[in-house]
Amino acid sequence: MTKTATLPGAAAGAPTAIASAPRPVPKVEHPTVEALRMFVRNPSAIVGIVMLGVVLVVSIAGPWFLDADPFEIRTAPLTPPFSEDAWLGSDYLGRDVLTTLVYGGRATLLVGAVAALLSVIIGITLGAFAGYYGGKIDAALMRVTEFFQVLPALLFAMVVVTLFSPTLVTVTLAIGIVSWPGTARLTRAEFLKFRGLEFVRAERAIGARDARIIWKVILPNALPPLVVSATLAVGAAILFEAGLSFLGLGDPNQMSWGLMIGSSRQYVLSCWWAVAFPGAAIFVTVLAVSLIGDGLNDALNPKLRER
Repeated sequence: MTKTATLPGAAAGAPTAIASAPRPVPKVEHPTVEALRMFVRNPSAIVGIVMLGVVLVVSIAGPWFLDADPFEIRTAPLTPPFSEDAWLGSDYLGRDVLTTLVYGGRATLLVGAVAALLSVIIGITLGAFAGYYGGKIDAALMRVTEFFQVLPALLFAMVVVTLFSPTLVTVTLAIGIVSWPGTARLTRAEFLKFRGLEFVRAERAIGARDARIIWKVILPNALPPLVVSATLAVGAAILFEAGLSFLGLGDPNQMSWGLMIGSSRQYVLSCWWAVAFPGAAIFVTVLAVSLIGDGLNDALNPKLRER
């Protein structure tokens, strides 16, 4: 279709045809590609990935190069940092702080990751059933969630670890058991939002089973906030493990950052490096996880992507 217009200087009544140019069709990207691009462009998220990557590489590959026992007394007690025998100094027993720091990262990161995964699995499972079915099932599951939520998490974890032998397994289970209520409530809210939408009703209309609707229809659409919650749960689990080890409720046979701080807390004035370095490692790791979580939140949140 053409538009007619009279050009300046043309005779009256002599219209000139001007073809309107077709408007370019905007390119629509897949939401995953758009979220990934926004995440990569977030400098804070990239900094968090680099920081966490360094911590992981040092903790995983470091023991292969050190080839030493973290509990071995290798030098004189209270050796200051940047000495020839100990780059980061030694603690009150003469254990090398660098060696214990590298070996301690393995246990701390392992407990944090597995405990966060356990809490996310429990929270998503209970929250999905509560939000999808509603009614009495929702009421019963939410009462259980509220019971765990009002309990002091650290105190409850201490009781669980005390009742059983303090090993990495019991510490991981204790942290995972007390950390899931927040994820459950978030999952329930997402399922309540999606279960009445048209695409879910269409799945019911064609005879899809509840298991398919829960895990293959609603859950993929509810994942963005749950991914952010799972990322932040790792940092919380690391702090939990450090707190339990600081109180002497960690595995005494496995070196961890919390155990390093707890065992040297009485010598903090004369041996500050034995507390400062593992504390800095915990701070850097949790900060890196928090930066990654914020970056995922910005990338996966549709409202923030529109801005």
